[in-house]
Amino acid sequence: MKQQEQFRDKDIAIVGMSARFPGAEDTAIFWQNLLDGVETISTFSEEELRESGIEEEMIASPNYIRRRGILGNAQHFDANFFDITPRDAEIMDPQHRVFLECCWHAFEDAGYVPATYPGKVGIFGGTGTAWHLSKVNAHPEVQKYASGASVVTNNDKDYVTTRVSYKLNLKGPSVNVQTACSTAMVAVVMGMNSLLNGESDLIVAGGVSVDTPERRGYPYMQGGMESADGRCYAFDSRANGTVFSRGAGVVLLKRLNDAVRDGDHIYAVLKGGAVNNDGNLKAGFTAPSIHGQIAVAKQAIANAQLDPATINFVEAHGTATALGDPIEFTSLTQTFQEYTDKTQYCRLGSVKTNIGHTDAASGMASLIKASLALETGKLPASLHFESPN
Repeated sequence: MKQQEQFRDKDIAIVGMSARFPGAEDTAIFWQNLLDGVETISTFSEEELRESGIEEEMIASPNYIRRRGILGNAQHFDANFFDITPRDAEIMDPQHRVFLECCWHAFEDAGYVPATYPGKVGIFGGTGTAWHLSKVNAHPEVQKYASGASVVTNNDKDYVTTRVSYKLNLKGPSVNVQTACSTAMVAVVMGMNSLLNGESDLIVAGGVSVDTPERRGYPYMQGGMESADGRCYAFDSRANGTVFSRGAGVVLLKRLNDAVRDGDHIYAVLKGGAVNNDGNLKAGFTAPSIHGQIAVAKQAIANAQLDPATINFVEAHGTATALGDPIEFTSLTQTFQEYTDKTQYCRLGSVKTNIGHTDAASGMASLIKASLALETGKLPASLHFESPN
């Protein structure tokens, strides 16, 4: 009881999680890969690229990078388990399918049956670009057996969370979040707020980015966002770009006092979060800004009521781009310097060195990594670091 009295009413517990990232079909394998320092970005053979439909001219190009982080089984789906017809499953965006599966596994991990949960269950989440929609529309047989409405609702971003609510009988808010690579983390903050204002009693939050066929590289362009050799050198002097990968992650959130009362397994406690935007005070549309990142970091610290001098690890965005990494590092440094004179006491990491940049799921990979580090007391190393950027 004394321990419970120390909890803040605003504290949020992570009581369940599910993950599918490159080289990992579940959270346990993902975590073990991180502990083992494994990079799970795949390198594709010429034959694999041909089977994925890559043109010979592209394969032969010295600027075509044959690497990407993939799930490897994104096409697998148990439609019958979710009472989805084979026709609908066939045309459905694999992102919708994978996200639905991850949501179910997160409930399993927490020990709850979603359809009978005694409270309001809300869901906040989003997907990467809906590339699958154009493929479905281009298929000559689709119009023979699928209506336009069926194609849209099985592929468009607007329906990914409402499908989960429908299939799992969730009756709280169902909100699609679309903020590119910040999607999963914005979903978490929105879910926290929904819990705190009494709108929900349990929250599903996450993100997914999947595209098929998976075995495809990318053309390297100097000055672009993507890596010249298919590796992420986050915060390293060799940083030259990121590697866009595939993945999905989901967490279940609950008010901490309720989680303790109900005897839930608690992975970690979320003390606070914040969301903002840079406006136009930055170098370009896709560039970050120091002032914007400082502002949101300070707001999150204030909301969490934490002393930055007590923070000993930051899991960063860490895209390994020559522009983004120095801005993120400078923003964090200047933020912490406003609170403390201590130096070299806070570790910095980026899971992208292991799995690449998983787009809408990238924040969830970072959050799950940080949560498991807290739970186990082990901090996985960031890879490919020799000297600072």
